[in-house]
Amino acid sequence: MHYQEERNSGCRISDAWTYRGLKTVILENEAIRVTVLADKGADVYSFVHKPSDVDFMWRTPWGVRDPRRFLPTTGSPTSLWLDVYEGGWQTVVPHGGFPTNVAGAELGLHGELNTMPWDVQIVEDNSRRVAAKFWAKGARTPFRAEKTLSIESGSGVLTVEEAVTNEGEEPADCVWLEHIAIGAPLLAAGARLDVAPCTVLNHPEDMGAGAKLKPGWKGEWPKPAAAKTGRAIDFRKFPGKEDRSLDMAYFTAMEEGWYAVTNDRLGLGFGVSFPAGVFKYLWFWRNLGGGNGYPWYRRCYNVGLEPCTSFPNTGLAPAIRNKTARRFKTGETVKATVQAIAFTGKGPVKRVTPRGGIER
Repeated sequence: MHYQEERNSGCRISDAWTYRGLKTVILENEAIRVTVLADKGADVYSFVHKPSDVDFMWRTPWGVRDPRRFLPTTGSPTSLWLDVYEGGWQTVVPHGGFPTNVAGAELGLHGELNTMPWDVQIVEDNSRRVAAKFWAKGARTPFRAEKTLSIESGSGVLTVEEAVTNEGEEPADCVWLEHIAIGAPLLAAGARLDVAPCTVLNHPEDMGAGAKLKPGWKGEWPKPAAAKTGRAIDFRKFPGKEDRSLDMAYFTAMEEGWYAVTNDRLGLGFGVSFPAGVFKYLWFWRNLGGGNGYPWYRRCYNVGLEPCTSFPNTGLAPAIRNKTARRFKTGETVKATVQAIAFTGKGPVKRVTPRGGIER
């Protein structure tokens, strides 16, 4: 857009950027700046609260790599994804979780749309509101996904209006995951997690040497989760990196879908609201200085709080077997609106509203 209006106040948007060779779109207003890697899954790479200069999104130690210019040394269906995982927020369709085979297609970790380039069009551009539409189609699966990201003047809310469509001429199954990873400085020892009333599920299997949660435990929020040894773990308060743990848990049976991470020391928080009717599970990835060997090498400190249609993170084929995969009829479209908000203040959050408001 050579003749796009170039404002220096209010809402602004531009698709005239590249970052490490990837087409990049930037949306910003007085409160937030959002950076989207259009050529790599339309990932939300950065979500900055401008007054405090805090970026809520976690970054991997290896950072952004252009999949088109990066030659992996093996063809592992897990490492192919991890090698180009930069952190941030991915829209994962139609296969959230570890590799499986479905309908004759080999599906790698979190495949397949978030490692490919998405088309983009700026659909609204004025000082009061800006919006960009992104879309992509699968190669191994019949799914099309689109999402429109928008912000309004003076607001700390990013609105993501999404639609997933089965363009095949037969029914098809899907695990749809919003893979949101949060890191320091918002994430810190003593930071607080609030979620809607729900049931908590520990991952059904032992996740290895760095795992502290007792596999298969089930309880009601905010009851502390059972540990393999020692004291139960209170999910409401995050430990520091010295915790050296790597675990998965899941929140489900939410009447409303929302969560908030608040850092009282910074007086700052990040909240997400999502439709619980579509995303029936909230995955809770706890990478708190744990994870021996590839790819973490105990150097990462982040959490993933990830709305998902399905359970657990073992891929589409297991989700089909346990009947948590979302079956799409021929030509069916499922829509969802997710809102992420930068907010200020201290103390517990009672609710994140469907329009991104904070109630204390």
